[in-house]
Amino acid sequence: MRKGMIKATDAFERIIHWGLAISCIVLIISGLGMMYHSFSFLSIPVGGLKNLKYVHNFTGLIFIVALLFSILMWWKEAGIFKFPEDVEWIKAAGGYLWHVDNVPEVGKYNPGQKIFFLAVALFGVVMAVSGLIMWFPLSLPVVWVRTMYFLHALGFFVITPFFFVHLYLGTIGSPGSASAMFSGWVTRAWAKKQHPKWLKEMEESGKLEVYGE
Repeated sequence: MRKGMIKATDAFERIIHWGLAISCIVLIISGLGMMYHSFSFLSIPVGGLKNLKYVHNFTGLIFIVALLFSILMWWKEAGIFKFPEDVEWIKAAGGYLWHVDNVPEVGKYNPGQKIFFLAVALFGVVMAVSGLIMWFPLSLPVVWVRTMYFLHALGFFVITPFFFVHLYLGTIGSPGSASAMFSGWVTRAWAKKQHPKWLKEMEESGKLEVYGE
């Protein structure tokens, strides 16, 4: 690791992030295999649809735990919009869609990341609650259980595209971002470009961790 790298995430944050990401991928794949006959071939590696359902259900429990920790850990920074800087960033689309000379400075998470976080948090809770009721309907009215199937499918169609957009922007769309969730360290140039306000706040508070210093 090069001297001067800046610590953006700690080990626990990365564990929760990857727990959420990997469980989400497994849930998307297994969910497709159960929802659509044309994707039933996805059940072959695990020995059939019955086993695929077990994989889906128990992976869902991992997703729920990771989701709860994510909400508790990131809500303050990623779940609340700040005005007027976040509005100005949205007006400029963060410089992603067209050239912007001076992208408005925001905190550790930009409004795009906040929208993604809120979508996953809100619909993740919907998926978790509906999934548990579908798994354990108990003596609930049939109409309630059927509504859970609709809400579960709705959550799937909302979270899936957000997930892949996040994957793109965290890799190809924003070079240098991936290292924040692999090693936890990023370059100063990347931090200054992507999160200048956060970088300044961390430097002024003396909380910035710099490798080799």
